[in-house]
Amino acid sequence: MNDYTPLKTKKELLKGDKILWGVVILISILSIFPVYSASSNLEYIVNNGTTLGHIAKHIGFIIFGLLTMRVMSIIKYHYIGKLSVLFLVASIGAIVWATFSGQTIDGASAARWVKIPIISISFQPSTFAYLMLIIYLCRFLTKDIGRERKPWEIWLGVFGTIMLVFLLVAKDNGSTALMILLVSLAVLVVGQMKWSYIGGFMASALVAGTLFILVALNTNWLGGSRIHTWMSRIETFTSSKTQNNEVEDEAMKTKTYQVDQAKAAIVHGGLTGMGPGKSALKQMLPQSASDFIFAIIVEEYGLLGAIFLIFLYFIMLLRIVMIANKIDRFFGTLLVFSIGIMIFVQIAVNIAVAVNLIPVTGQPLPLISYGGSSMLVTYIQLGLVLSVSDQIQVMDEEGLRKKQDIEEINDIA
Repeated sequence: MNDYTPLKTKKELLKGDKILWGVVILISILSIFPVYSASSNLEYIVNNGTTLGHIAKHIGFIIFGLLTMRVMSIIKYHYIGKLSVLFLVASIGAIVWATFSGQTIDGASAARWVKIPIISISFQPSTFAYLMLIIYLCRFLTKDIGRERKPWEIWLGVFGTIMLVFLLVAKDNGSTALMILLVSLAVLVVGQMKWSYIGGFMASALVAGTLFILVALNTNWLGGSRIHTWMSRIETFTSSKTQNNEVEDEAMKTKTYQVDQAKAAIVHGGLTGMGPGKSALKQMLPQSASDFIFAIIVEEYGLLGAIFLIFLYFIMLLRIVMIANKIDRFFGTLLVFSIGIMIFVQIAVNIAVAVNLIPVTGQPLPLISYGGSSMLVTYIQLGLVLSVSDQIQVMDEEGLRKKQDIEEINDIA
């Protein structure tokens, strides 16, 4: 008879994929150094707090984020899917609340923030609404998958929900709103929605977006000032690509100041960088601790440091894809793929802005940039991925137990 060793249920400190855990923890720790260096800009230029205060806050965000990721990893992911409608409604309600009672954080973002009473912690509801929308779409596309959806269910339950979140977010945060549309479209494609519906959604989104911009530009509501800001950024970007540097006027130099400083920091870093904390341009580059922190990383750690960071991101995304391919439930596969798309888009957008491939958007670098809301959402996303990977391990163990039981029965027989 074959030796039979029962698989013991063990309480693991890190649930789910250990490599993903390791990469996330490593990136989180490494983020402390560039944030500490760049946060001096907030103290001496923006006149906001102290460098030690900011780095202590950033470390607090990391610790809280990792704990949140640990909690999310032990919650069965399909429970989150079932509650996604409630979470999405709550997020939409928070955005509406922010419209009337929110605040604008100087030096950080033009989007509205909400301060939680008693604990006095501010958060950006649009980031949570973005995540909840994607989870909701994954749940909608995989629930009752064998049933033919009626057209009104698709238009109201999918397209109507996407456009509602888009319009609410767009008036204050255009780049996030655009990412919502793009990632939602990717989820619909991966979720195997009919192309006729997808084509209709794209046409409807184009019409709705055009009407939104026209109304906002010609009225004092719907965030008209933000629309002008977006158009100015696009115009500045296209002009900077076509204008001769020798005849560039002072007005254009003022508009391209952020990008110019970011490019100068990248060039200054060279291959090996100036060394930790030795950035010469962090005091002159606005948002050096958040939106443009990639430029500071290249300046201090060089091209090699940037390549190493991108390699860590690649490993993280690769593990996400592997987890998505292993789970045998379509909701889990779609959810993990969608989260991977969200994280990839945010990484790509932040780096593309720093190297002047796209207009300035104000998107943070995941797990690196200074800021609470975006970091927390990223940790929640990764916690959900770890929850899926933990379920894979549980199913593998159960499969092994059944195989051992069958072998033992056969040996006895």
